[in-house]
Amino acid sequence: MRRKTRMAALISALLPAVAMAQSIEGVVNNSSGKAVAGATVEIEGTKFKTKTDENGRFLLENLTANVNEFHIFASGYAHLHQEIAVAQDGSKEVTLTLKRSPIEVVDVVASPMHMSIMESASPVSVLAGETLRRQQASTLGDSLEKLPGVHTNFHANVASTPVIRGLSGPRVLIAQNGLDVSDVSRVGPDHSVATEASTAQQIEVLRGPATLFYGSGAIGGVVNVVDGRVPPDTTTRGEWLLETNSVDDKKLASFNITTGTETIGVYADGYWRESNDYDVPVAPELDNHEQQDFVVKNSGEKSNGVTLGVSKLLDNGYVGIAVERFNREYGIPGHTHGDEHEAEGSEEESVYADLKQTRVQLLSELNIGGKWIRKINTRAAFTDYEHAEIEDGMVGTLFENSTEELRFEALHNPFDGWNGGISFQYKHSDVAAQGSEAFTPPSEAQTLALAIMEEKHFGDFLLQLGGRVERVELEADQVLLPELDAHAHAGEEHNHEHGHEEATSTRVFSTDHEFTPVSLSAGLVWDFTPGYNIGISVSRSERAPSASELLSFGPHIGTRTYEIGALFAVENHDDHAHIGLTEAALDLETANNIDLTFRKTDGDVGFVFNAFYNVVDNYYYQTSTGLFAEAAHDHGGEDEHDNEEHVHATELPIYTFQTDDVILHGFEAQIAWQATDELKASFFSDYVRARLKDGGDLPRTPPLRFGTQFSYQTELLTANLDVTRYQEQDRIASYETSTDGYTLVDATVSYDLSLLDQDMMVYLKGSNLTDTEARVHTSFLKDIAPRPGRSFAIGVRGYF
Repeated sequence: MRRKTRMAALISALLPAVAMAQSIEGVVNNSSGKAVAGATVEIEGTKFKTKTDENGRFLLENLTANVNEFHIFASGYAHLHQEIAVAQDGSKEVTLTLKRSPIEVVDVVASPMHMSIMESASPVSVLAGETLRRQQASTLGDSLEKLPGVHTNFHANVASTPVIRGLSGPRVLIAQNGLDVSDVSRVGPDHSVATEASTAQQIEVLRGPATLFYGSGAIGGVVNVVDGRVPPDTTTRGEWLLETNSVDDKKLASFNITTGTETIGVYADGYWRESNDYDVPVAPELDNHEQQDFVVKNSGEKSNGVTLGVSKLLDNGYVGIAVERFNREYGIPGHTHGDEHEAEGSEEESVYADLKQTRVQLLSELNIGGKWIRKINTRAAFTDYEHAEIEDGMVGTLFENSTEELRFEALHNPFDGWNGGISFQYKHSDVAAQGSEAFTPPSEAQTLALAIMEEKHFGDFLLQLGGRVERVELEADQVLLPELDAHAHAGEEHNHEHGHEEATSTRVFSTDHEFTPVSLSAGLVWDFTPGYNIGISVSRSERAPSASELLSFGPHIGTRTYEIGALFAVENHDDHAHIGLTEAALDLETANNIDLTFRKTDGDVGFVFNAFYNVVDNYYYQTSTGLFAEAAHDHGGEDEHDNEEHVHATELPIYTFQTDDVILHGFEAQIAWQATDELKASFFSDYVRARLKDGGDLPRTPPLRFGTQFSYQTELLTANLDVTRYQEQDRIASYETSTDGYTLVDATVSYDLSLLDQDMMVYLKGSNLTDTEARVHTSFLKDIAPRPGRSFAIGVRGYF
């Protein structure tokens, strides 16, 4: 049927417009018969799209006579999919009814397939609108941690990345408008993500493997930050924000604006943020109860950024380019140089990171109306990233990442009811680290990939299929294999008489690895009765190991560890060890995942229940060897006192990357009840069990969590109360310690007003209102940097 529609569209190009011009108009109401203003009405698979006016009315013109699938959605309502026949001549009027949904339904915009929390086979979440602004924090992981299935690896309020279903690092792709953000945040938890939530439109989270859309780096999930830097229209709109926070004296200002002429769209955004060291309810160091200063030292930051974008609007789409400059300076808490230096009575050195990134991004969406291909999407980015760790005014370590990425999607016309297309992706990254803590050698990685994605409706069933094949090449020509003084401690009492020697010899060699990851996925959604559906998604995803997992060999002070990659093998001999090249094969990591979903999509009560079971073969992870290494640390000074004052010995535990077969399983639950038009109550819970097949637990696994939220909203006043309980985590790996449970209480109150012809909102936000000691089990710094204590933020936000 849809094929005939496309053929008619082709014929229409050859006939007078009046002969083929059909129209459909109507009204969108809710279940009570009241008009829904601002609802989006679109015909799926076409460029036809409009919004309802204040009376709920809409009009679509120049259509072709056929049966089309309409997609209607609005905030606070469940999405409606309905087939409507366009009249042979004249116009047709329809009435469409949206049913209320207490769970917000927002589409994923960076996916070529239609995905939302209530309709897709794969589990997704979207943080947008007022919820995004209420939960946004200085770091990405902290902004997302209230989503079911998502935790943070909280790094002292200065850095964090999301932990999705117990997975993080190189398994969770951080993207911006569908392309890799291309920083070094997945190399170490002390490295900040180079993207900003305060100027974002929405943040999308795909839980479980999302390799078909984004590549093998998304074997555990995807976080996609969406903004309007390349505007698809010229409607003048924007927002601005001013905020201050008591716990760290944070000051934040941000804005974004879209405008333009008839055919030229213009976008600009910017932000500025500054904060000091943050307060905590207790002595931050767990084993130092005599500490009087309840402040996490060296946890302040200074950040700013600006983005400018322009687009050319065409009759069949748009093409545009944007340039972003991102700057961030932040402290690195816990950066210490050993017991001997601390014994002198000196304070911990002031070490901070100076992050700079320039990003050029091109986005294009064109409805070409060809015989076979209906739409072409192009995304391209060039990123120049630099991250310097500054010690006593000098650069101790410099990280650099230069990345080019291109993604090309060709979506075909409906064929026998199937919708979808193919995707081609190319990415090249040149990553280098120089300095005393450059624990990973310079390397180049190149990826070529081809993917196909298809879906089809069979009555009440939606079937989604996909496959992806990649070619990943990893090259490094300065890999180091030094002679390392690796030793064990016989007991709790030990000394540092192992010497602070430099390596007696170092082998420098090159390495070249090639991998061919293949991923397959299938999903089915069944609308078995009105308002309910069941979904199942199965996938087999493969991932090539990253450069840091393979090639690391050196001290990583940000995590207080000495890291050794999987390319090397550690052989224990009594109280010392020998380290050489491994003879084991460097295999692909392979995840076999199944997701089950049960959803109630509309009514006064809505819910989403997800259960997952993920078996991962050749899982790369860090494990403690029980050994320690003396790592010399040189600040790089040149004066005569360097040898005495600028070189310190740091004794660090040795962690190696190894592979094992693991099992991760768990659930996410979300229930919402719209008790009245003003009052809504929500409940959520999530849990992941991460274990080795042969026995034992994976380190830094999030604990069981559950919580409630109460929301009260009138025309002008909005109030929210959140109570979240984190249970004790005592399922721990070797050399890991358990973490006590805690309960966090947060609240916000906001009031809408109109001033100077603008819609404005003033708000008060309170966090950790009970001033609870809260240590995050997934954090490398949990013993020295708990969560912030009681804090109050006040702000004002405007819209135009």
